[in-house]
Amino acid sequence: MNDGGTRLRMPEEPGEPLSERARRLLAVAEAFATANVLAIGDAGVALPFVDILDALPDFIYVKDRQGRFVYANEATANAHGFQRAAEMLGLTDFELYPMARAMEFHAAEQQLMAADETLTVVAEQLAAADGRLLWRHTTKAPLKNAGREVIGLVGLARDVTDRAREHLLLQGQARLLEMIARSEPLPGILDALVRLVEAELDGISCSILLLDHDDRRLRTGAAPSLPAAYSQLIDGISIGPGVGSCGTAAWRGEPVVVSDIMSDPLWADYRGLAAEYGLRSCWSTPIMTAGRHVLGTFALYSGEARSPGKRETDLVAMATHLAGIAVERQRTEERIRFMAHHDPLTGLPNRSFFEERLADALDGARAGDCPLSLSFIDVDNFKVVNDTLGHRAGDTLLKELAARMDASLRAGDIAARLGGDEFAVVFAHRSGDDREVDARLGNLHAAMSEPVWIGGEMIAASCSMGVAVFPVNGDTPEQLLSTADAAMYRAKQSGRNNVQRV
Repeated sequence: MNDGGTRLRMPEEPGEPLSERARRLLAVAEAFATANVLAIGDAGVALPFVDILDALPDFIYVKDRQGRFVYANEATANAHGFQRAAEMLGLTDFELYPMARAMEFHAAEQQLMAADETLTVVAEQLAAADGRLLWRHTTKAPLKNAGREVIGLVGLARDVTDRAREHLLLQGQARLLEMIARSEPLPGILDALVRLVEAELDGISCSILLLDHDDRRLRTGAAPSLPAAYSQLIDGISIGPGVGSCGTAAWRGEPVVVSDIMSDPLWADYRGLAAEYGLRSCWSTPIMTAGRHVLGTFALYSGEARSPGKRETDLVAMATHLAGIAVERQRTEERIRFMAHHDPLTGLPNRSFFEERLADALDGARAGDCPLSLSFIDVDNFKVVNDTLGHRAGDTLLKELAARMDASLRAGDIAARLGGDEFAVVFAHRSGDDREVDARLGNLHAAMSEPVWIGGEMIAASCSMGVAVFPVNGDTPEQLLSTADAAMYRAKQSGRNNVQRV
C-alpha cells in the first residue's frame, strides 16, 4: 500500500502547526503520489516515486524547521522500531533518542539550515530500536521552497555497520598484537580479546579458561560479562569427558557446541548452575599451541537455546588463534625467566638468583632485628656414584636430594643449587629460640641421609653441612657463604655426614 499521501507533508510556511497544514496539503500529497510516477516496461506499469524510495535500503527522510519528521521511507521507520512510516510523522528526535543525542542532532541540523550548508557524517554511531549499535554514513542538506527559502532539511543515511565493525575488528586485532608484542600482562590481553569479540556479537557473553600447569584444571582467564559468582564457581573445575562444554572441549581437544544446556547430557551435573544465571547455550573451542597442545578454552554463552552462526564461528577462530599466541608467548617468557634464575636439573634457584634472594632476606632480617641461618651442603662421595653408576644415576641422586631440601622449606626459607653437588639452604628464625632452627637443620640432614633407590639399586646417601648465622658470622651474602663453606669443609674433615658450625 502506498502511504505517500500521508507521509509527504512539508509545510509552505515554517512556523505553521503541523495539524492545520495537514488538511491543506493532503490534496497536494495525493497528487504527488499519483502524478510523480515512473513508467516501467512495455506493459506500462507505473510506480509512484514514494514506492521506489520505500524499496531502497537507505534511510531517506524530510524534516521541517522545527525538526519534525514530515516524510520517512520504510527503511527509516523500521530502523526506529515502527512498522509503518506514517507512525513517525510529527515526531522529533527528542521522542526517538536519548536527550543528549537528540540535542546533538537538533543543534547540528538547526545550524546547517541557518547556514544553508550540507552536513556529512562519515561514521555516525546510533542505537537501534532493539538495542543494537549501528553505524551510518549520513548526509543532510537544507530543503528550500520555490522562493529559495529554507523550509526544512532532507536526510540520506546508509547503514555501514558491517564495514565499520570490520574496521573496528581489524583495529582491535592490531591493538591486541601490539599488546602481545610488548609483553603486556596476560590478564589484560585476554580481557581485551573477550571484549573485542563481545562488541561484535549481540546477546553473547564470552569466557576464556586456561589450563593450569598440570593440565588437569581450568582457571578463569577472562570473563568480564559473565556473572562473577558463576565464574568463581567454575574456577578450578577439572576437565573430563562430561564436564559441560569447556571441560569436555579441553578434554577432547576439539570444539563442543551445546545448543541447549537444559537437555544436553554433557551439562547433566551443571545445568542447575547454568539455569541459576540464565545461561542456556554454550559453545566452547579449545585454545591450542602451534603443536596442537591444549592451553584452555574460549566459550560463547547465550541466554537462548541456539547454535552459533558463521559470524560467531569466524570470530571464535580469530579469538582462539590470538589467545593461543598470547598464552604460548607468556609461557615461553616464563620458561626463559625461570631458566635464567633456576638450575635446569633440579629446578632450584641457581647461585646468582640465590645471592639476590639472600640479600633480600638479609635486608628483612636487619629490619626485623632477627637472626638468619645459612647452611652450605656438599653431597658425600658424589664422584663415586658418577664413576660407578654413571652420570644419569648422579643426576637422579641430585634431583632426589633437591626435592628433599625443597620439602623442608617454610615461608621465608630459600634452597638453591650452587653448582655441581653443592647446595645451600637459608632458614629464617621465627623466634629468638635457636633450638627450633637447630632441630630443622637436624631434620634436613637426616632426610638427606636416607637411602636413594636408583634403577632398582639402593644408594647410601649422605652429606656434609656447614652453618653460619647472621649477624654473628657475617653481614653480607658473600661473608655468610664463605663462612658456611669453611664450616662445611670442617664437616668433611671430621669424617663426613655431619653438621658443623663456625
